[in-house]
Amino acid sequence: MISQQTTGPVPGRVLAADLSRHAGHDVVLEGWLHRKRALKSVVFLVLRDRSGLSQVVLTDPSAMAGADGLTEETVLRVRGTVTENPQAPGGCEVTSPEVTALSGPAAAPPFDLYRPAVPATLPTVLDHAPVALRHPRLRAPHAIAAASVAGFRSALDTRGFTEIHTPKVVASATESGANVFAIDWFGSDAYLAQSPQFFKQAMVGVFERVYETGPVFRAEPHDTARHLAQYTSLDVELGFVSDHREVMAVLRDVLAAMADSVTRRAAEECALLDVDVPRVPERIPEIHFADAQELIARHTDKDPRGEPDLAPAHERFLSAWALREHGSEFLFVTGYPMAKRPFYTHPEPGREEYSNSFDLLFRGLELVTGGQRLHRYEDYLDALQRRGESPEPYAGYLAAFRHGMPPHGGFALGLERWTARLTGADNIRRTTLFPRDLHRLTP
Repeated sequence: MISQQTTGPVPGRVLAADLSRHAGHDVVLEGWLHRKRALKSVVFLVLRDRSGLSQVVLTDPSAMAGADGLTEETVLRVRGTVTENPQAPGGCEVTSPEVTALSGPAAAPPFDLYRPAVPATLPTVLDHAPVALRHPRLRAPHAIAAASVAGFRSALDTRGFTEIHTPKVVASATESGANVFAIDWFGSDAYLAQSPQFFKQAMVGVFERVYETGPVFRAEPHDTARHLAQYTSLDVELGFVSDHREVMAVLRDVLAAMADSVTRRAAEECALLDVDVPRVPERIPEIHFADAQELIARHTDKDPRGEPDLAPAHERFLSAWALREHGSEFLFVTGYPMAKRPFYTHPEPGREEYSNSFDLLFRGLELVTGGQRLHRYEDYLDALQRRGESPEPYAGYLAAFRHGMPPHGGFALGLERWTARLTGADNIRRTTLFPRDLHRLTP
């Protein structure tokens, strides 16, 4: 029987993934009509909910006739009996059903959502994201991202960190430089925050250990598969560290928890996308920036010695070296030149042209940047003077250091970049809900 929504009491809803536990019993399913297949003597309705797919079988002639008006993506409620069938999704199906439409007939989606592969280009997917993301393969990266964030939070919560939420509109562009979005804030100049760096350092003076998950904004006019104007940053800062290696140890544990959470919470999505979740070694190998440049010069036709940074090709070479020599998909590169690090970075003792900072490479790409920060007020004044900058624009930031701050450090990890590397996405927009870039502000 097919009917429109009723207002009577509804028994407890069962999800598709739990259907096999109710074999022989009556259940209620609710979800979207994923696919309809009409044969001569039977109509199959495949229902989709947050847990997966279930099959509903219509054999009653009146019910079959009523199914003619059901379009894919219409929201349905189904009451029926769970019957074992090895050919059905999950080994069970719902028979003798009563089907109720909870929405009006759904308009056709931009492409067939039931097909195993996505029969659409990336621009089409992005243009129709509210509906396109219902496709299991397009939904999967975001489930993996959610599992990653759950692991991130869990690891830090158990280590005594406090989650914070800092402003995303700031009064100056002092920390981030020129590549910021300027906005009108009730007649005053303001900017979208490029990072929570200044705030999370200040909160070390309040909570000692803090983290944040939130958006950051980069007004960089790049139109590549790796760039976004807005992305999600996973930020950590902790006090009372001896140097940057304590920060690296926390990062290692966080990554292990993220990988474990993905394995546990998003197993079906990982299987769907053939994701190879990395093993995070107990000790991630590391190499100093200067030694990395020597290694590249010895084993490639490039000589980067004297350069202040690593090129993408160098990062790929070093990642391959770490996998070959250490069996690790992760590699810490430490000691980047001070000239390429922010003014608040702590220099390396005895070699002050280098810093107590690091990048973490993962599968050929820089994934995380972090390090030890300065913590003495006078050191900040000296650092700004060496760079020819006045401390006045930083007065609010520096206030915390005038009132006593412990040695501290932290890191930031880009969620979309992590998810793209995990899933092998060819474009970071595939791991971003409603991406914002050089050309896209909608949907």
